[in-house]
Amino acid sequence: MSSAADTTATIIPCLRYRDAFAAIDWLCRAFGFEKQAVYADGDTVHHAQLTFGNGMIMLGSADNASDWGRQIAQPEEIGKRETQSPCVIVRDTDAHYARAKAAGAQIVMDISDQDYGGRGYSCRDLEGHLWWFGSYDPWKAHD
Repeated sequence: MSSAADTTATIIPCLRYRDAFAAIDWLCRAFGFEKQAVYADGDTVHHAQLTFGNGMIMLGSADNASDWGRQIAQPEEIGKRETQSPCVIVRDTDAHYARAKAAGAQIVMDISDQDYGGRGYSCRDLEGHLWWFGSYDPWKAHD
């Protein structure tokens, strides 16, 4: 018996941003996310949910005061290195690449066909978080 919940997506990446309001607007404009919920007080976003198709990310304002916040480093604090990054499946990789690049995404790995299938690219968002966007769909690759 699986321990996974019976829901749309059981794994949801969570990110922190120094300027979470700017990040929300930028992620929607650059990557095509849609705001589902934003809970905030003043300049602090306590919790936000952005959707992309059947997927979602959650984000909030970066802080070092909370128990959770003390566990997370921002990219500029650790030499722009990451220990994980969201991977997003897109319908039209070339169009998505053009949209992200026009919005100022820093391209880390240029768009190309992948040996394992699909087409993809990697970029950094406005605060340096690393992302992968591509057409390879691991759910369909094993059908």
